[in-house]
Amino acid sequence: MYSPSDLDEPTGGPVDGQRESTRDRVLQVVLNQGPVSAAHVGEELGLTAAAVRRHLDVLSAEGSVEVKLVSGNRGAGRPSRRYVVSRAGQSRLGNGYLEVAVQALEQLSAAAGRDAVRTVARERFAAVEERYRAAIGITADLRERTNALAGVLDDEGFAASVRTVGQSATTSGRPTLKAAQICQGHCPLQDLAADFPEFCEEETELFARLLGVDVRRLSTLPTGGHVCTTHVPLGRD
Repeated sequence: MYSPSDLDEPTGGPVDGQRESTRDRVLQVVLNQGPVSAAHVGEELGLTAAAVRRHLDVLSAEGSVEVKLVSGNRGAGRPSRRYVVSRAGQSRLGNGYLEVAVQALEQLSAAAGRDAVRTVARERFAAVEERYRAAIGITADLRERTNALAGVLDDEGFAASVRTVGQSATTSGRPTLKAAQICQGHCPLQDLAADFPEFCEEETELFARLLGVDVRRLSTLPTGGHVCTTHVPLGRD
């Protein structure tokens, strides 16, 4: 747990390292939960919103985070500031694979065509599919399966979480369609998938197989999104 005094002591010596460590933790919360407010980051880390904003200002100045202005529920009033990790911030957190992988796939594509790349992508996810299935089990509840899948993805370094969208009922009392969104704030394969979208496509097909429903990708990090977002229909309440 950190306190606001972390930011108020003189510079120099170990305090600089402590400050950097706190800043990395701020970045990690933005990665996992963005778009997120400074106040919420403070709640997660035990810091005041003002202390967090000083860290976010530094991260913003160096290009690691970006600010999104979000209107209120009714669209009235001054938009609030929400923070997301930028592409530069993603690089700071590390990609978890060697640049040689991109070169190898380029050579494979030139020699054997894009179908060969897709085979590599499929085999990459086949290696982790058993772990996904073991975590999900045989539960019939789609929400539980979705949450379990997000948990496995999080363990695999994708900074995954689940958000539910839609309401239980409209103002008229009629049931509405609800959906879950699997959000991945980090992608160890981001730079690879930017050149070879087969990896994103195979991952999406994996999600559909494991969850047993048609899922839809709303955004991806390799194509410029702030998170990879996968829409999972939950049906009507």
